[in-house]
Amino acid sequence: MSTNRTLSEVIADAGDEPSPLYKQVKQGIINQILHGHWQPRQRVPSESELVAELGFSRMTINRALRELTTEGYLLRLQGVGTFVNEMKAFTPMLEVNNISDEIKNRGHFHTSRVLQLDEQIASHNMAMKFMLPPGVALFHSLIVHYENDIPVQLEDRLVNPDIAPLYLQQDFTKTTPFAYLTQLAPLTAGEHTIEAVMAGNDEQRLLNIHQTEPCLQTLRRTWHHEKVVTCARLLYPGGRYKMFGSFKK
Repeated sequence: MSTNRTLSEVIADAGDEPSPLYKQVKQGIINQILHGHWQPRQRVPSESELVAELGFSRMTINRALRELTTEGYLLRLQGVGTFVNEMKAFTPMLEVNNISDEIKNRGHFHTSRVLQLDEQIASHNMAMKFMLPPGVALFHSLIVHYENDIPVQLEDRLVNPDIAPLYLQQDFTKTTPFAYLTQLAPLTAGEHTIEAVMAGNDEQRLLNIHQTEPCLQTLRRTWHHEKVVTCARLLYPGGRYKMFGSFKK
């Protein structure tokens, strides 16, 4: 392990590209965690201590700590302090995001493996979901997404060819279906269902999980105005993922 360094040294040695101060603080703390200098369950310096060490405003420090808590890196206990959280990858429960962006925002690297990219005839139930006649052709993709070479999502997706006629010609190792489709037909509405499920044998193999490990499954359908763009089944290993949501009154 490399020599332990202070947070101020990590921030000072960061890249030359300018970024908002709160983002510098966030990335510095993330680096301390990822390099093992700040361990899970370790208490991190208080807002006052960070203000004194870094010379940034309390508002800057507060925003950095608040966002890191929302993103799952830190755990803040009222009246006790702030601690390094036991890390799991996470996805926002009530948002629709690009998994590649989620992974990169955690300071990790995303790769994907395309297992299928083909055309399928819609069943009666699936045609109804797309509000199309039975027997219509739909585009299909099956992709495993990796975070630092560890599989974290199996994406099984059907796409409306009227919306994305060139879908089967895309290289989804260089972009994601989400990024391609949202650029082509920006999301205007969506619905999803989240539940705990057990993966099938092939899914267990693709996600490299034990047969007794439960998964989080998201069934998602999205629209561009009056047309259904895509229906997707997203499967996450329960031991590697958690979902979060927040609200304000």
